[in-house]
Amino acid sequence: QVQLVESGGGLVQAGGSLRLSCAASGNIFSINVRAWYRQAPGKQREWVAGIDRGGFTDYADSVKGRFTISRDNAKNTVYLQMNTLKPEDTAVYYCAANKGPVLRGRIDYWGKGTLVTVSS
Repeated sequence: QVQLVESGGGLVQAGGSLRLSCAASGNIFSINVRAWYRQAPGKQREWVAGIDRGGFTDYADSVKGRFTISRDNAKNTVYLQMNTLKPEDTAVYYCAANKGPVLRGRIDYWGKGTLVTVSS
């Protein structure tokens, strides 16, 4: 089993920045891909960004150029740096992990989420 714990959410004004962190524990050696998803009120959960063990990254079009995903394998932690935030980025952000190689693949483990609110 793998446990994922997010931190760093909060309230920020439009145009501002936040950095989310996700610490992993447990059987972390089984994990290849780390990812971030988000779910806005009344909407389905959507994929935001992913990074594999080698550092290859991919982003949803809606955040490309504004968000950066990174990982510190020594700390078993993944980060999501969010810049130029918009009100439409308001959502609960979930950390995710999967054993397979596909950045948008089936998720094996989920965190509980952290709320990001962007005011206009």
